Amino acid sequence: MTTLGRIEAEAGAAWRSFVRRRTAVFFTFGFPLILVAIFGAVVQTNPTGGGLFGHPTGFYVPGYLAIIVLFTPLSRIGSAIARHRDGNRFEKLATTPLARFEWLAGHALVNVGIILLASGIVLGALSLLGANVTLSPLLLPFVVLAVVVFCGLGALLGRIASSQDGVIAASNAVALPLVFLSETFVTPGMLPAWFRPAIGFSPLTYFARGVREATYLHQPAGPDLFVLATLAVVFFVLGSYAIPQDE
Repeated sequence: MTTLGRIEAEAGAAWRSFVRRRTAVFFTFGFPLILVAIFGAVVQTNPTGGGLFGHPTGFYVPGYLAIIVLFTPLSRIGSAIARHRDGNRFEKLATTPLARFEWLAGHALVNVGIILLASGIVLGALSLLGANVTLSPLLLPFVVLAVVVFCGLGALLGRIASSQDGVIAASNAVALPLVFLSETFVTPGMLPAWFRPAIGFSPLTYFARGVREATYLHQPAGPDLFVLATLAVVFFVLGSYAIPQDE
């Protein structure tokens, strides 16, 4: 079997594992819609009056999508590694030709498919609510690259955490600060001046900034896409090395 064949086989197994978990399926696609309903109602109460939600709904589209591309890969990849480790599956995989990067690539493909579908549902819901959402061809590469970034980070968390509960706790501890400190819902001008340089260290910043430039501000998003692509390569390599081989 070729590398592509092994990746395809692992992706198929990961997809079947996902659809068998009905709770995971529900929250993967239902949670973003709940956020749209809550934040959408809040945004519309003060669309141009300043404050945290002082912009039109279209301004916050990157925030909605950022939540999807952040939380889902972190928790799914980290939990998958924890389950495999608890079931001694990595010891079995070590006896097969499947390489660590192939395992991560297969799971990343599944996450890309899931998140693209969830993003489409969110964008459709926002359009139904009257948001002025401009679809851009750059949305696809931004979403795909962001998923790869956080799949790699999820693999690192899965290696560090000692259990599935530990993975969930670590994922939330990483994701929640990033959501509000990466130019998603909170603009840099609302943060202390001394903290603003730290925004550049968040991979999510380049996703949110680039998506906003492409869909709302209608400005060139190439530099942010390049940075995100570079981070995707770095985190994928680090995540591949973090996957256990014989635990």
